[in-house]
Amino acid sequence: MYTIGDLSRRTGVKIPTIRYYEQMGLLAAPERSEGNQRRYEKHELERLAFIRHARDLGLSIEAIRDLLALSEHPERPCGEADRIATEHLASVREKIARLRRLEHELERIVACHGDHTIGDCYVIRALADHSLCGKEH
Repeated sequence: MYTIGDLSRRTGVKIPTIRYYEQMGLLAAPERSEGNQRRYEKHELERLAFIRHARDLGLSIEAIRDLLALSEHPERPCGEADRIATEHLASVREKIARLRRLEHELERIVACHGDHTIGDCYVIRALADHSLCGKEH
């Protein structure tokens, strides 16, 4: 049996986050000791490690909930898990594309170097007037 502190140390998940996952239904309410201390078994440690890894990959709580539900049926085809991961990958790629557009726009507006005053600063003007931006970002 593990305490909540043990789980936290072994997985790197903070104690308030573990409690949050319990409230969200990702972890079952644990057994309690005579002193009312939470007690977890190995499968809960493994489940928390799964959740942590999924969160590190940016998966939403809902996606993790769905993947956990799927993992309880090892005999089923993995098409649904693949769909969840593929949708998340598409979302990540869209975010990367948006960040690249932001990077290019910021590079463009800071390219004006020199001894300008704030009144002549292109960064300030571009932020005040969206039409000065090169592309949508």
